[in-house]
Amino acid sequence: MPPASAPLLLFTVTTDLCFDQRMQRICGSLAAAGYRVQLVGWQRPASPPLTAQPYQQHRLRGWFQKGKLFYLEYNLRLFFYLLGQKAAAWCACDLDTALPVWLRARLGGQPFVYDAHELFTEVPEVVARPAVQRVWRWVEGFVVPRARLAYTVGPALAEVFAQRYGRPFAVVRNVSRLRPADLLPATAAPASGYTLYQGALNVGRGLENLLEAMPQVAGRLVICGEGDLSAALRAQADRLGLLATGQVEFRGFVLPEALREVTRHAAVGIMLLENIGLSYYYSLANKFFDYVHAGIPQVLIDFPEYRALNEQFDVAELVANIEPATLAAALNRLLRDEPARYQHLAENCRRAAPQLSWQHEERVLLALYQGLIPLA
Repeated sequence: MPPASAPLLLFTVTTDLCFDQRMQRICGSLAAAGYRVQLVGWQRPASPPLTAQPYQQHRLRGWFQKGKLFYLEYNLRLFFYLLGQKAAAWCACDLDTALPVWLRARLGGQPFVYDAHELFTEVPEVVARPAVQRVWRWVEGFVVPRARLAYTVGPALAEVFAQRYGRPFAVVRNVSRLRPADLLPATAAPASGYTLYQGALNVGRGLENLLEAMPQVAGRLVICGEGDLSAALRAQADRLGLLATGQVEFRGFVLPEALREVTRHAAVGIMLLENIGLSYYYSLANKFFDYVHAGIPQVLIDFPEYRALNEQFDVAELVANIEPATLAAALNRLLRDEPARYQHLAENCRRAAPQLSWQHEERVLLALYQGLIPLA
């Protein structure tokens, strides 16, 4: 652990700390560099015990778990918790924690940092509710120009923020740390391999269409994650007979280390989004990189960031839409019909992995914080 004299960086999220891999990487890298780090999140009813990390962790507890009352309660509890803390810099990870973090930084005269995991005002849940969107747009317009340091997960989102607020946004991509085991030689699609979706089960992820496609797909689908659509998707899979036949398996939340193994044994990864908000359209999700590191080709929505990466590395089958017939055809090409194409994409994953790694992004991150709060 860094010495008590090292500067403390405090980060805030609304997520469960056990499953937030981006924050685990960011906080772990800063702690290894010599900063003291604290990460503050929220205690969910099903939250597992905290996993050991090289930084401090704290979970806030409350009555609400979603909706307006959750955000109100979280922000109030977070502000009063922060009043009792001291830090050299205060970092809000996304807009839903930004106001209390900015206010605490302002009261203490320390730098406020904004880490945008997404374009919060343009996520589907916000876009669908104009009144709610107006509130979050006001919050964004208030806090973002006041950030001493701001960064996000991809070049397209950085450009959107820069155009919107006339200030630079750095880019720290949400990429896994590359491990030696990730560089094993590519193989053909395993006969027992499955299609894998990992991530939130929320609106706009193309999951309903994916389930509709599965009766025409050669192989199983494993889904790792939970979200607002968890119950509805399970009911849909049941109606389609996919649960009874075992063609679809819901594994719920999976801890990062276990998820790495699940991904490594998959045959194909899925990365689908609907164009229902700029946040999705310009996204650069960590699962894209997780699939590359596992050496598995993926079926990938043809949005700008993913298209640019695939033009450079050729690791995926791009789909122009998420119609069930389109998805079934793309999956079957990889799983059954074109083994040479599968092998080509898998080999490209192995070649791309060293260039798409946290080892590279970590250097960018450390340079940003060294410029903000230099280590002695």
